Amino acid sequence: MSPISFFREKVGGSHGPAADNFRDYRQRRADDERARAEAKRLQMADQRSDFNDAKARIRAWETFHALRLPMSPTHPVLRIIAAATQLTLGDVLAEQRLRSAHVPEATV
Repeated sequence: MSPISFFREKVGGSHGPAADNFRDYRQRRADDERARAEAKRLQMADQRSDFNDAKARIRAWETFHALRLPMSPTHPVLRIIAAATQLTLGDVLAEQRLRSAHVPEATV
């Protein structure tokens, strides 16, 4: 008896418990991947949804990328944010101005 046939006999061939566990593991991995892809699709949709205002779209972009809207009005990423959220650069700059108006001054 070869080592491979011995192994198949002991674990039940390709239909034994080990094969079932491996198949279950692959199915869980595939399910997890589908769930991650769907979550990503929904996050991307939030960034571009006509139902969301500029503030919500930019917040969705920040959440998706784990970044904050830069405070500098000349920062190059502002154009990228505008394109990703399907807003104009003016809309992004307006949201930036609103945020900077609400930031309390640091006391020294």
